[in-house]
Amino acid sequence: MGSNPKYDWDRLNHLQLGRYAEYYAKMEFTLYGFDVYTSEVDDRGIDFVIRRDVDRYYDVQVKSARRLNYIFIRKDVFALRDSLLAAVVLFQRYELPQLYLIPSIAWQQPDALLVSRDYEGKKSKPEWGFNLSQRNLPLLERFAFDRIVQTL
Repeated sequence: MGSNPKYDWDRLNHLQLGRYAEYYAKMEFTLYGFDVYTSEVDDRGIDFVIRRDVDRYYDVQVKSARRLNYIFIRKDVFALRDSLLAAVVLFQRYELPQLYLIPSIAWQQPDALLVSRDYEGKKSKPEWGFNLSQRNLPLLERFAFDRIVQTL
């Protein structure tokens, strides 16, 4: 695809990158015919709601990562259920963002990519994690946005 200086994600701060990821995910859902509803306050771990049919809604939490690293969602705001999705936007320098869609129930069977950490007896709150690494990229491919969005 080549390097495009327009996509130098390093010039965005953390908040700008997160906002871009959220808008990017919303636009991709819109392309697939979903209605997108933004919540005014993100206090419950939900960035927006999507709807395709009158009675089929999904809550979406967006996470962004600059390069491959570990990202997580606290369990207390991301209780596994059929109608909850995690949209992960990967930003590799000078490339278009890559979008993945993980149904929350995928964490019911953790693997090298999707991890469950409870930190019993420690300060950190329990979390669902994405162990993003070069080695785990093949595991991430099963969650390619274009593939998963068509199953909703």
